[in-house]
Amino acid sequence: MKLYLFTLLALAIPSMAAPWKRHIIDNTSRGADGVRLADVNGDSRPDIVTGWEEGGVVRMYFHPSKAKVKQPWPRVEVGRVKSPEDAVFADLDGDGDADVVSCCEGRVRSVNFHWSPANDPQRELLPWHTEAIPATVGKQSWMFALPLQIDMGGIDLVLGSKGDGASIGWLQSPKNPRDIKAWKYHPWYQAGWIMSLISHDMDNDGDLDVLASDRRSKTPGVLWLENPGAKAMRANPSLQWKVHRIGAVDKEVMFITISKDNIIHAAVRPNRIHVLRPNADRRKPWREQVITYPSNKYGTAKAARAADLDGDGQTEIAVSCEAANGAKSGVFYLKQIKGKWIDHDIGGPAGIKFDRIELLDLDGDGDLDLLTCEEREFNAVLWYENPQR
Repeated sequence: MKLYLFTLLALAIPSMAAPWKRHIIDNTSRGADGVRLADVNGDSRPDIVTGWEEGGVVRMYFHPSKAKVKQPWPRVEVGRVKSPEDAVFADLDGDGDADVVSCCEGRVRSVNFHWSPANDPQRELLPWHTEAIPATVGKQSWMFALPLQIDMGGIDLVLGSKGDGASIGWLQSPKNPRDIKAWKYHPWYQAGWIMSLISHDMDNDGDLDVLASDRRSKTPGVLWLENPGAKAMRANPSLQWKVHRIGAVDKEVMFITISKDNIIHAAVRPNRIHVLRPNADRRKPWREQVITYPSNKYGTAKAARAADLDGDGQTEIAVSCEAANGAKSGVFYLKQIKGKWIDHDIGGPAGIKFDRIELLDLDGDGDLDLLTCEEREFNAVLWYENPQR
């Protein structure tokens, strides 16, 4: 999908010392609330979609190439909705163009589809079309959407919410995805406050299960829901997915990630990272390591993601935080040296409330940079440049 874009220069922000150089992708709205990635224009570079909670807009950002990546990125506003908590790319109607799904809490409490303009060179500048899905309106405070093919039909959505009536369940795509009244929601799990939903083959049976973190409920922690298979779901869309609780039990778990070698890193309030490793039977509780970081230097744990950040062949853990007030930093990483985890600042004192983390080489120099949002002090979609190269 080709798009002809015009960009505005981002508003200037005060320069504050940070060990990793900060680059602003966009800071022209309020409450940037998470980044989700996909290559939506086929240039083999990662594009971003973000909901701005207080600003009430959903925007997508196009990677502008290595030469311009340190400047504000070209953007398209795909819709205006109140209190967008999450946004994700998904080709909902199978036309080859990426649409966007947003989840809203607050008074709106709806899941919205933002339909991409038709793939026609004469219509590329037409506005996107936004529709709230009736099966979701006013029902729950929706927090997270995960596109996932469940019943051999069109692309479906796994949804998570918080508060009264919160759940994990799936929004079933009808034969005609454009018929928004035909989408149906089927709950699986009674939740408290869902932070993460990740598709991953947890039991090595060849289909994708759903890994989740439930921040607040009667039984908070890290869990996964077992996929009974597409044929079974097609025969019975209300079929329940079995729940397996595997770690950080009774803890306030925030965002989690899982690596290719099936190691989970969970940010747990106030200042811990739980590392979960599977046993032979992945349906039973996993082996758990708890890492505590200094709360006098950093905010409360929000997200954790592991990768080799300094090129030494060892895995470090990047962490983002909330409540990084005063001189505290909201972004840092942990490196293990002689059995001890040593903290290294990334972001410096600027910023109070950060969100999900993505680690990827944005500037093409061979090391992993850190992409995130800040939604309280300087309000931005931003990335930190890894200084290793």
